[in-house]
Amino acid sequence: QVQVAESGGGLVQPGGSLTLSCVVSGNLFRILQLGWYRQAPGKERELVASIFSDGRTDYIESVLGRFTISRDNDLNTVYLQMTSLKPEDTAVYYCNSDPRPESIANMNHPIGPWGQGTQVTVSS
Repeated sequence: QVQVAESGGGLVQPGGSLTLSCVVSGNLFRILQLGWYRQAPGKERELVASIFSDGRTDYIESVLGRFTISRDNDLNTVYLQMTSLKPEDTAVYYCNSDPRPESIANMNHPIGPWGQGTQVTVSS
């Protein structure tokens, strides 16, 4: 049974930076597609960034150039480096994984388990 554990959130001023981490349990990490998601108050959860087993990445337009997703297969960990943070980035951030054929469509509806998430608040 795969489990995920996110960490690294906090309160940061606009323009600041944070790096989120997510440990994914199990021995299939190397072949999993992975994603970071966020849910702001009153909004639906959305896919923010994806990384595939070969290292290819994909981002939503609003974070392009500011966020970087990466993975460490030896540590079963996926990261989200966030820079130039804006108040509209405030949300609970989650990671998830998916073992199905790699695609953005599958990452938009991952079948992996959800963790508790980590709160990111951007405010002065």
